[in-house]
Amino acid sequence: MTETLKTNVAIIGGGLAGLSLAIRLADQDQKVVIVSKKELTEGSSLYAQGGIAAVLSDEDSFKSHIEDTVIAGAGICKREAVEFVVKHGPASIQWLIDQGVEFTRETSDLGYGNYHLTREGGHSHRRIIHAADATGHEVEITLESKVRQHPNIKLLESHIAIDLITTAKLGIATANRCIGFYAYDNQKRQALTIHANNTILATGGASKVYLYTSNPDTSTGDGMAMAWRAGCRVGNMEFNQFHPTCLFHPKAKSFLISEAVRGEGGKLLLSNGEEFMSKYDERKELAPRDIVARAIDNEMKRGGHQHVYLDISHKPPEFIKQHFPTIYSRCLEYGYDMTSEPIPVVPAAHYSCGGIVTDLNAKTDIDGLYAVGECTYSGLHGANRLASNSLLECLVFAESAAKHISTNSNDQLYEDVDIPAWDETRVTDADEMVVITHNWDELRRAMWDYVGIVRTTKRLERALHRIRLLDKEIQEYYGNFRVSNDLLELRNLVQVAELIVLSALKRKESRGLHYSRDYPDIDNENPLTETILTPE
Repeated sequence: MTETLKTNVAIIGGGLAGLSLAIRLADQDQKVVIVSKKELTEGSSLYAQGGIAAVLSDEDSFKSHIEDTVIAGAGICKREAVEFVVKHGPASIQWLIDQGVEFTRETSDLGYGNYHLTREGGHSHRRIIHAADATGHEVEITLESKVRQHPNIKLLESHIAIDLITTAKLGIATANRCIGFYAYDNQKRQALTIHANNTILATGGASKVYLYTSNPDTSTGDGMAMAWRAGCRVGNMEFNQFHPTCLFHPKAKSFLISEAVRGEGGKLLLSNGEEFMSKYDERKELAPRDIVARAIDNEMKRGGHQHVYLDISHKPPEFIKQHFPTIYSRCLEYGYDMTSEPIPVVPAAHYSCGGIVTDLNAKTDIDGLYAVGECTYSGLHGANRLASNSLLECLVFAESAAKHISTNSNDQLYEDVDIPAWDETRVTDADEMVVITHNWDELRRAMWDYVGIVRTTKRLERALHRIRLLDKEIQEYYGNFRVSNDLLELRNLVQVAELIVLSALKRKESRGLHYSRDYPDIDNENPLTETILTPE
């Protein structure tokens, strides 16, 4: 018999979006369940290095942060969303400080009070508050501790959501509403039913759809795929951000070299020591990520290089060790001393700028279902995310979702609905797991080769053909065998891959993170402000 757990609020995801939302709701006496695929901290938030962007200095302004965001977003950000996030930024930072987050302090005129502010690509002012070069770790560990001790929060670690449960799926004649989801316990290897009045997707992005990524293994697009299958629209899925600088080393597993290294004076070089960013943008290394990533990609292809170099060795060694202790130590592990030599770097898939369509309350198209963070299309990022706006988005929309849920909460809503248990009576144990591993590898290689930093219509069509063949195999496998974590992630990835390609084919221009050789210019006469896909 499948176990059933009932709660008022269920959050899928244990990153900054999920944890901050859980704490805000639990502090208001809401009963909250958090479902996390691995240990609570094993998501992208933990590995965020640079910091959080917010207007915290008298020299800065909301207007400036808004304009920087819109410019980085190539002119198609939703202005309302940008203003909403930017203006709620300072209060969100103060909330983190009140929770006990220890940001880096410095008694100088460059800070916010006595907090040090740094600058990153695309920003016109120093506005990045940070904890050395491990901001995500400091924030995640601090909030994790509070969550684990909170009496109103129940944790289900090592659990992956399978699919959302809606009234439409159950044949209930009412406006479609999410009333929970099925989850898979990776330790017990069995499914359970979570019956929730409010479900929040805080599942992160889908960078694992690409062969090379800066993100951990959890970035498999689970929330996007589940929301799509449940009937939610998705938007701007073609905009996949490739971080320009990940450490190039066979054992480094795409270790991220923070944007802040370039923000503090790091230079990009070819193997002969030649600087090249001045050929691509007057802002050079401080240009937005899409420009820097395309420049590196072009130089690598033009010269047949496996990588380029990032050099900050002209700065004093103590400055480097103080500002980038984590990066400095990790580079030393791989034999690179960034205080005395350039380090090899390559672009890698880093961030999904599109996702589940939400409003300013983080509501999706389905009642009772919210989405927060990287899995969403809120309109904040447009065609490219401005550096360090990601964690800010998590905080601001977690707060707005918490307010909306608290105001509209009904603990008895659909409590008596009989949700059928997860049915495994017609499936067997998988006979050949190699099918999963092979399809996983083929999908990610096809996406990297055909749907990467530079695209063509022909490449996209080839990718779509391969993705649909893989999808057919995966769905057949899913229908005949018992689920597993790898199978569920693969099923979600192939769905997200198709949505990315379909979105890319709709955009007949090059804008932000989407660059097509067939349509190399921005279409300002008939601009496609957003790419929205609707389930049939």
